[in-house]
Amino acid sequence: MPLFSSSRERRLWTALLIVLIAIYATLGNAPAIAALLRERNSLTATMFVVSLWSLVTISILFVRRRPGRAELAVGVGIVIVYMMAWLRIGIATPEERTHLFEYSLVAALVHEALLERRENGRRVPAPAILALIISVLLGWLDEGIQSLLPNRVYDNMDVLFNSLAATMIIGSRWILAFVRHKVGAWRENA
Repeated sequence: MPLFSSSRERRLWTALLIVLIAIYATLGNAPAIAALLRERNSLTATMFVVSLWSLVTISILFVRRRPGRAELAVGVGIVIVYMMAWLRIGIATPEERTHLFEYSLVAALVHEALLERRENGRRVPAPAILALIISVLLGWLDEGIQSLLPNRVYDNMDVLFNSLAATMIIGSRWILAFVRHKVGAWRENA
């Protein structure tokens, strides 16, 4: 039996690997990059634009069919919740806030790969819960790597941000699927 259930699943896991390599590879240089942007008074704006771009990318990557009005409304609501969370996390620095979007992308890729695997007949028990567990562990690994770097430290707050991001995106995806199902059932009965 092949490792992947489809070429799409293989592409999703490959995309996840690329994202993780990008996240983990920048861990050592992140403070220097943040300092340079802070020195130019563009750290907050840059982080906001990168975070918004990440959210748009997440949204576009995982839309399989044209969304209806109800799905668009829920999607806009989710984007607003994300942006408000980004703005209201007052205790976090702008670079810490990026965890919200980095690990949302990680969790979305894991969740989508697991759903693809299940749709192709492979056994995947509770894909949302499994995706959450995998994503939290990958975020924890991020912090573990940082504890080994000379200019970084292990931070429980970052583990919490990573876990929150994974929970938010998987919950958002579940809500969108629920709305899609309810609207589809309503249309069939109408």
